[in-house]
Amino acid sequence: MATVPPGASSSGSPHGSPHASGAPAAIPARRVPEAIHRRRWAILTVLLFSLLIVVLDNSILNVAMKTIATPAPTGLGATQSQLEWAINSYTLVFAGILFTAGLLGDRLGRKKVLLFGMVVFGIGSVVSAFAGSPGELIAFRAVMGFGGAFVMPSTLAIIMNVFEREEQPKAIGIWAGAVGLAIAIGPITGGILLDHFWWGSVFLVNVPIVIVGLIAMVLLVPDSKDPKPGRLDPVGVLLSVVGLVLLVYGIIKGGQLADFTDPEVYGTAGGGLLVLVAFVLHERRSAHPAIDVRYFKNPAFSAAVSSIALVFFALMGTTFFIVFYTQSVRGYTPLQSGLLLLPLAAAQMFFAPRARLVVEKFGAKAVCTVGMVLVAATTAGFLLLDVDTPIWVLEVLFFVQGTAMAHIMPPATVSIMQSLPREKAGSGSAVNNTFRQIGGALGVAVLGSVLSTTYRSGISDKLDAVPGLTGPARHAAGESVEATLSVAEGLGPAGRALVGPAKDAFIHAMHITVLGSTAVALLGALVVALFLPGGTAARPDGAGRRPDAETAQAGAEA
Repeated sequence: MATVPPGASSSGSPHGSPHASGAPAAIPARRVPEAIHRRRWAILTVLLFSLLIVVLDNSILNVAMKTIATPAPTGLGATQSQLEWAINSYTLVFAGILFTAGLLGDRLGRKKVLLFGMVVFGIGSVVSAFAGSPGELIAFRAVMGFGGAFVMPSTLAIIMNVFEREEQPKAIGIWAGAVGLAIAIGPITGGILLDHFWWGSVFLVNVPIVIVGLIAMVLLVPDSKDPKPGRLDPVGVLLSVVGLVLLVYGIIKGGQLADFTDPEVYGTAGGGLLVLVAFVLHERRSAHPAIDVRYFKNPAFSAAVSSIALVFFALMGTTFFIVFYTQSVRGYTPLQSGLLLLPLAAAQMFFAPRARLVVEKFGAKAVCTVGMVLVAATTAGFLLLDVDTPIWVLEVLFFVQGTAMAHIMPPATVSIMQSLPREKAGSGSAVNNTFRQIGGALGVAVLGSVLSTTYRSGISDKLDAVPGLTGPARHAAGESVEATLSVAEGLGPAGRALVGPAKDAFIHAMHITVLGSTAVALLGALVVALFLPGGTAARPDGAGRRPDAETAQAGAEA
């Protein structure tokens, strides 16, 4: 005798059969098909593979930046601005097409889009591993960003469609906690690979994870889509990509030239802002926008999105320079530098899945506000770091920072996803990830430029005193602490006089930069405290309900 899922009739109708009197049947207790519900945790585990490679790749790259900056044959001889573009080419492409990727997932099926993204990401990883120049690496990283854009929104959308509302906070907490695992695995794996292989191995390691993930996804993950998807918006996508590229290019160029009044700098950055304004105006008037601006009328959505963007602005800019602090200033190897991040990762892994318990007791507003204040406190704590500060100080800061992040990301993500109808999970997830990536990209660009400009100003006089170091060589030597130390090494005994001043100039530049990170994190705390609702997010009609057509399809494919 066939087993009938709870809340479903023997006829297979998701709402049960009507009573003989013609009265409607009761609302079913479980709207996710029973076959999918039974394997929901296995599905979540598989989805974490895709999350793992996307986060793993960026955390590995952070550790490898010093090696990639080393001249050939050890590295590619990438400059500071090229390193920033190696990060931002991925981020800009990722953020620029996330809107479309989310809509395609809602329209064509999230599983199909997820598999496509994994394949493209794997191909991008292979070609990045064998890049022959910084320019090639930047281009191939953009390919990886293209694939990643189809992965991230699909994972959250699928989670929202295989878990019922009461279990979604727990699932999203585990999803966010996996970020901590990737943060730990990435630098450690990268350090081990860089100790034994060439720099390209940090990208090639993605390939076996992609292959295992693809096989598991084909076997376990169900497909789902919006029964009434919107049309695509190519004009909106084009405007967003062009606007972001121009804006971030201008900011990076300002740091490279150490002159934000240069016409190339303010011309491109200003042009980017104008294009982004045009993008917003277009989205407001479009009948089929890439991003539905009506989402932002819900404070649970808009405040959570803003907080995620601001906290990643602060943290990504900080992460960018910490690698140079631990390796260039303190002399740790890539592997040791990766191990130093363990407290940050361990705190996220432990606390993120449990954050829902604190939210249930104190509310999302209080928890996220305190988390943002703690992030500000830890970034300000980097002011304590000097060339000889005990390394345990950094470890304590990392642990507190990881704890804070674990109490921001899960409740903010839950607030975003639960404030939208379930059938719009793909586009909602795309908005969440887009603002996270934009915040991170601008954090690296703005704070990286502040770091570069301040460092150049601090080391300039010392470089002037080096005989024979003029023109382009002098300019390149002042771009980063790693560039200065490379020049000092090439000069032999005469270059030793540059080592101490270079480290001191970097410490000073780092301290100036963390003040910016702290201010942005405090702004995020203010946004959350003022605008994030204290109770459960209000959801539109139909939110959390699986449309009949989608239920039938998911059940059939199960």
